[in-house]
Amino acid sequence: MSDCSTIQHPAAMERIGIVVIGRNEGHRLVGCLASLQGLIRKTVYVDSGSTDGSVARAERMGARVVKMERGDRFSAAKARNLGYRQLMREAPETAFVQFVDGDCLLDPDWICAAVGFLLLNPAVALVCGRRRERRPQTSVYNAMCDREWDGPLGEIEECGGDFLARVEAFDEVGGFAAHLIAGEEPELCVRLRENGWRIWRIAAEMTSHDANILHFSQWWRRTVRGGHAFAQIEAMHRTSEHGLWRRNVRRALFWGGLAPALILAAPFAGQWVLAGLLAYPLQWARLVLRERNFTREGLARAGLLVVGKLAELQGIAMFYSSRLRRRDTTLIEYK
Repeated sequence: MSDCSTIQHPAAMERIGIVVIGRNEGHRLVGCLASLQGLIRKTVYVDSGSTDGSVARAERMGARVVKMERGDRFSAAKARNLGYRQLMREAPETAFVQFVDGDCLLDPDWICAAVGFLLLNPAVALVCGRRRERRPQTSVYNAMCDREWDGPLGEIEECGGDFLARVEAFDEVGGFAAHLIAGEEPELCVRLRENGWRIWRIAAEMTSHDANILHFSQWWRRTVRGGHAFAQIEAMHRTSEHGLWRRNVRRALFWGGLAPALILAAPFAGQWVLAGLLAYPLQWARLVLRERNFTREGLARAGLLVVGKLAELQGIAMFYSSRLRRRDTTLIEYK
């Protein structure tokens, strides 16, 4: 870690713990744990059924390893909760916990910047910084991930999977909602804000991520998972003033459902169906003009944003189908 002498209470650096989660991350996990440097001795790695030797690698590097039972339904929320509980059993003095995914590298200056910010801002429950995609030039899908993570600075409504949390706040709301298969971090932020806590993004490099999305099918499954998260969390917090993703669900229902509805109406609407379907290329053109990115990547990104509403609608349908059958949706993986 870099020099943290500017932090008002240097003893706080001794009260930091790390929770890393992963499954079959291979060399990415090795890089992740190496990036933790001196904090590896305060790190719990939770493995969700890896078959690539990840457990042995993590143990050799000095992390405390916890293996999720194969009979359990794997999810990031369950893994993070499990790692957090193990960390607090072994180091109950921990005051700040950094959550990081096993396919990410932690920036060497991040912990000092994040801890310093939380020490100066006692009303902030968790802080995040800039997460970057490691190889955005490899595919349009990776580039879209990098764009997605470039959020506004200052107080925010939600964060992603990498952040530094105040233990006091995390305990107060009971950690992650274990039944979620995705979107557990934004949902956590809803409950924190309901309890009066604040969420913040600072202008500091935090992590680099290796999405490795090279194929349309991977991107589609990731977007389906996003639609499922939109629907599930919107349903959970529908009456909350801090609720998330109502607009996302409505947009997915409109744009994802418009084409199927028009096609079903074809026997009655005739040529008006074709006129209705023109809404899609017009929406694509609107997005291109809004971004003013006329490169091949920009044109493709706008097209994927339009088509993605169909994938989000699929995820929404999966959630409500499972809800009607009173069954949990299985994990939706894209790697």
